[in-house]
Amino acid sequence: MLMKENYDVIVIGGGSMGLATAYHLAQRKTKTLVLERFSFLNQKGSSAGVSRQFRIPYPETYMVKMVLNAIPFWRELQTHTSARLLDTVGTLWFGDPKVKSSEGNIGEAEKALKANKVKFTTLDARQIEQQYHFKDLPDNFTGLFQADGASIDLKATLETLLKSNQNSGDVTLKEDSPVTGIRQIGKLFEVSTSQGVYVSEKLVMAPGPYVDEVTRFLGFSTEVIYWNMTSMYFKKTDPKINYPTWFVFQDPVGPSGNEFYGFPEVSWDHPGYIRVAPDFVMKPLTDPSQRTSIPNQDEVEYTCAWVKKHMSGLHPKPYFESTCFVALSQDQNKELIIDFAPDSVPNHRNVVIYATGWAGKFVPFLGKILSDLALDGKTKYDISHFRLGDKIFSSLR
Repeated sequence: MLMKENYDVIVIGGGSMGLATAYHLAQRKTKTLVLERFSFLNQKGSSAGVSRQFRIPYPETYMVKMVLNAIPFWRELQTHTSARLLDTVGTLWFGDPKVKSSEGNIGEAEKALKANKVKFTTLDARQIEQQYHFKDLPDNFTGLFQADGASIDLKATLETLLKSNQNSGDVTLKEDSPVTGIRQIGKLFEVSTSQGVYVSEKLVMAPGPYVDEVTRFLGFSTEVIYWNMTSMYFKKTDPKINYPTWFVFQDPVGPSGNEFYGFPEVSWDHPGYIRVAPDFVMKPLTDPSQRTSIPNQDEVEYTCAWVKKHMSGLHPKPYFESTCFVALSQDQNKELIIDFAPDSVPNHRNVVIYATGWAGKFVPFLGKILSDLALDGKTKYDISHFRLGDKIFSSLR
């Protein structure tokens, strides 16, 4: 018979959000268990890949405020490593000013930045070409540049969080431990894996796109879609050229969503290459088992065509292709979901869930929020816009 181990908090999911949550729980001397279904630092979930964008532009004032609130937590995490976690290169948003997408709209972002007193500069099409190496842009394109944007070294971020948790004395880390059951006994949750049975009064669920494989044990599912995100690396033909982090707004063309984003050359991620990715998926997945490391080749071709037409100093064929697997809410803005389990679950406010969204830029900050919710049932930060469980949680009973 497997012995039962008791913890103050059990964190399900050992990716960026799970590790960040454990990191903040440890700061409060909380006996914490992190269960990871694969190995730590794996490439099978939303933490796949090496880099992410840190950017302040958003079309909503609350999202701009969210990024500003995250900055001190990045600075604090930076004190634990000699690796540079944020490589500051600036953020460029540009494109058709009339286009509105899930990322927002350029004009709305300008208003949100002004409301939060964030400095930025505005540009026309020719200035974007002259200053940032793009070419042959439509005359009506406009843009904004915000100097605090950065490329996040996600790999170093995960390694820093993992090492801090390993050294804390308060966190137990178990990999290759997919959850096989959750049973409620009074106020306690009994979590089973092939390696053992673990008991706690509080759970934090942060399993990324595998969220439904865990929530089903508590009798509910999430209304999400799955994207196998494509990205690729283009070799620099002009060593003097570099790019900021950037996003281009354009109307869809045929089956292509026609919006793309990119990263600078950095020493820690294929030096000599620029990463570019489409911000659309042509064939969403219906189940996590469909996740693949092979990109959709139509998405690759559309991206290559855009790079060849509009970016200077790059070879038009990618050297390396990769994917990242993400679950997104059915919400129009594909919003982050930070909430408690539905009230159909006994002691539901002892179950905190981070379910969907692109949140690399918030990693250490969201860890703080999730740990506060687990220990205190509340946080001083405004998460009202992300309390969307009543919209995406569905009962299985």
